[in-house]
Amino acid sequence: MNDKYPFFELEKNPENKTAILYFNRPEKLNAMNWPFWRDFPDIIRETEKDNDIVAVVIAGRGKSFSVGLDVMELFTNHAEAINASTAEAREKLHELILKMQEGFRLVAGGNKIYIAAIHNHCIGAGLDVAVACDLRLATTDAVFSVRETKIGIVADMGSLNRLPLIVGQGNARFLAYTGKNIKADQAYRIGLINELYDSHDLLMIGASQLAHEIASNSMSAVRGTKKILNYMESHSPEEGLNYVAAWNAAFLNIKEIEKAMATAAEKKK
Repeated sequence: MNDKYPFFELEKNPENKTAILYFNRPEKLNAMNWPFWRDFPDIIRETEKDNDIVAVVIAGRGKSFSVGLDVMELFTNHAEAINASTAEAREKLHELILKMQEGFRLVAGGNKIYIAAIHNHCIGAGLDVAVACDLRLATTDAVFSVRETKIGIVADMGSLNRLPLIVGQGNARFLAYTGKNIKADQAYRIGLINELYDSHDLLMIGASQLAHEIASNSMSAVRGTKKILNYMESHSPEEGLNYVAAWNAAFLNIKEIEKAMATAAEKKK
């Protein structure tokens, strides 16, 4: 356990320009208590500032990726804001929700590539983490759910915003309205999951290899590609073409292109 970030464990692999960020509350199936919500933005910012890291795998210690929000703990510790009746007090609840969203925003909009490596439960806020990531891998025993309607909450950590862009409106509405579990094979069929693995060990090997493969490419090109893809989520193809032209005009790195061509030529030999 990290004394600075008690919910998390960060393993860096600078030789491969990768890292693994573990949820580390296995005795509670990585249910997200306040140390998660408090520290998630800070540990992502720390990772974003590390120039030795290009790709980050997010995984869970123990039996599950995460069962999501620790509802009882949150309602107990923030009862005053949640039960507030005045406008001023409700504003504090609004501010609390925005603070809780911050880590997900940083993952989705960051310069690093984030890969969710999911096993067993990926429920509620656990799914919010997964859909904020760039890619999602899972074991065949994984279970997914936008659980919030089951407990009387409108999902507010990003699933309703990001999930339709990944699986389409129909699938997103089906998951969000019902709150039901779907199995890994169905998640794969609808495009929520990029790859499936037969065991947790194979999942972590595959996730690490994928992170290394991405990190082996040009760092500036990978970062720029994420920026363009994110931009295209809310802009037209024509706007996107103009934006990518401006991006390359500003940031094209001829030294990295020459290096890549030299490497390819050497492999050909």
